[in-house]
Amino acid sequence: MTPGVDLNLNAAVPETPVVDCYQRLAQLGIVLPESPPPIGNFVSHTRVGSLLFLSGQGPCTNEGFLHTGKVGIDVTAEQAYAHARLTGVNLIAVLHEVLGDLSRVVKVVKLFGMVNAKPDFVAHPSVVNGCSDLLIEVFGPQVGTHARSAVGMGSLPNNITIEIEAIVEIKP
Repeated sequence: MTPGVDLNLNAAVPETPVVDCYQRLAQLGIVLPESPPPIGNFVSHTRVGSLLFLSGQGPCTNEGFLHTGKVGIDVTAEQAYAHARLTGVNLIAVLHEVLGDLSRVVKVVKLFGMVNAKPDFVAHPSVVNGCSDLLIEVFGPQVGTHARSAVGMGSLPNNITIEIEAIVEIKP
C-alpha cells in the first residue's frame, strides 16, 4: 500500500448536482421513441433486486429503419459511432418505458457493445463510445460513467452494425 493513500472504499461520496435527464435530452434535440419491441422470444429487460438488465438494442430509427452493414467495409467508424449513439437512445427509451421516470436511474453499471466489423477492424472502443458518450451527456458523469466491453463480431442479427446491452442500478 502506498503511504498516505486512503483506500477506504466505504467512504462517503461527495454529493454531485442532480442532472435533469429530460432537460438534457431536450437540449441534445433527442425525442425518445417508443422502445423497440424484442425481435424474438425474450423480453426487453429483466430486474433482479436493484439491477435492471437491458436486452441488446440496435441502431433502429423512430421510423423502424435498421442501420446495417459491416464496419470497415460498408460503414465507416464515424457512421458506426452515430449508430451506437442511436442505440443508446433506444436503451434510454427502454429505461423510460420501464421506469416511468429516468430520475430513478442510480448508476449505469455496465455496457456490452458488439460491433459487426470486418476481421481486421480494431477501433471497436471508438465505435461503442457513441453510446457511452451519450449516456454520460444525458445522466451526467457520476451516474452515466460505466464499466464496458467493446468487441467485434463476425455478424449480428439482421446484419445490424452494432448491438449494445446494459446493466443499470435503479431506485425502487
